[in-house]
Amino acid sequence: MATPGLTARTLPTQHLRTAVQLNAHLSALRHANLAIFLRHASGKSIGDNRARDQPKKKKRARITFKEYNLKDAEQFSLCDAMRYIRAFEVGRPPTSPKYDLAVKFRTIKNGPVVRNRLRLPHAVNTSIRICVICPPDSKHAEAAKKAGATVVGEETVFDAVKEGRIEFDRCICHQESSGKMNKAGLGRILGPRGLMPSAKFGTIVKDTGAAVRGLIGGSEYRERNGVLRMAIGQLGFTPEEVQANIKTFMTEVKKDLNSLSDRINKEIDEVVLSSTNSPGFTLNGDFRGPNSPSSRDLSVL
Repeated sequence: MATPGLTARTLPTQHLRTAVQLNAHLSALRHANLAIFLRHASGKSIGDNRARDQPKKKKRARITFKEYNLKDAEQFSLCDAMRYIRAFEVGRPPTSPKYDLAVKFRTIKNGPVVRNRLRLPHAVNTSIRICVICPPDSKHAEAAKKAGATVVGEETVFDAVKEGRIEFDRCICHQESSGKMNKAGLGRILGPRGLMPSAKFGTIVKDTGAAVRGLIGGSEYRERNGVLRMAIGQLGFTPEEVQANIKTFMTEVKKDLNSLSDRINKEIDEVVLSSTNSPGFTLNGDFRGPNSPSSRDLSVL
């Protein structure tokens, strides 16, 4: 829109340029005034838009796992937790569902994890399948078979694993066969499954018979995301049997924590008992409460 009275015929070239610049300046002012009017009409201030246009600050990533305040949480004695859990397992066979124990830690992320193996006083899984890598015609193979190993050999085991036929739950290797096992390249297959024998975890052994006997009825545990989980008993176990397994497990976990470096702060925060089909119940450390059923009543399904 041209300024009244100013035209190309009445102004020289220099003045014409000035008039064009003036028209552009007036147009910019009109648009700015219109924008301010619309902001006020919508109830928004200029500061709102400035705050909106500023880049959002990124939240700092947590270096520890999330913790909950347990002061207000309901906690249960062992007998009470077992009574409620059995209510969720009504009608199921006593050996099928398992009691599971979850130990939650106060710990940093990406730190060292707790991992070990132990033999509980009362075995939970007695049907474990064990593979022993050793010369098939040696005395070590014979001792492993007598102890209860289900798969024994070298080349036959290597071929079966490469073909995807992993018909065992645990795998150990005799020291004489560790070189052949490494050359066979089983690590990329057994490693992700946690089955690769390793001297660090005591699964490369001298005495195959003793190692197999130690694994039958034994249990392994490994911390994941700040939580340690392990099957602690069968549904048909008595409260005393579950208590004995929990005590043994917690003793070993505390030893594992004490063996960590002094610079690593990892503490037990919560212990939760659950089963295959039940929710979790936080334990308070007591065997029985004032209103708990007797252990005799919980010994019969």
